[in-house]
Amino acid sequence: MLAAAGIAAGGCAAAGAQTAGHPGGYRVEPQPAPGSCHARGSGLYALPDRHCTPGATDPRVTQANIAITICRRGYTRTVRPPEAVTEPEKLASMAAYGDRGSPRRYEYDHLIPLELGGAPNNPHNLWPEPGASPNPKDRLEDLLRRDVCEGRMSLRAAQTGIALDWHALWARLGRP
Repeated sequence: MLAAAGIAAGGCAAAGAQTAGHPGGYRVEPQPAPGSCHARGSGLYALPDRHCTPGATDPRVTQANIAITICRRGYTRTVRPPEAVTEPEKLASMAAYGDRGSPRRYEYDHLIPLELGGAPNNPHNLWPEPGASPNPKDRLEDLLRRDVCEGRMSLRAAQTGIALDWHALWARLGRP
């Protein structure tokens, strides 16, 4: 289902993201060419370009191991790349999306969030989301994680729904 939705399966290893260059083994990943990506919509409810940022999952996170990965308190701290890696990527990603202005006006966002098993440093899963953090999508991410960890939704359904169109998922779930 993820592949059919255009979502890349592959995290650090697939993107070649783990090396000895930075804490956690991450390296700065190449981003799409400047001006090649186009957000759908604008402001806090913008969605990323489906070709540049279709979403990518971390193959280390599966439905079978959520209790020891995403459902474990503090999990995202163990996989989040350091700012020394993400800041240069964010600037290059802003150029790819044609975003101008202060980087503080954007969150370098994981389309499929780390708390749902999103790939930590795959350029297919990161984009310059307008607005600072926290933002409306963050609340949905928290609710989806809770639903997955409590068995009300499968990991795959949460990943696919948020990657395809988090607005539609939010409306379908009837969440405020």
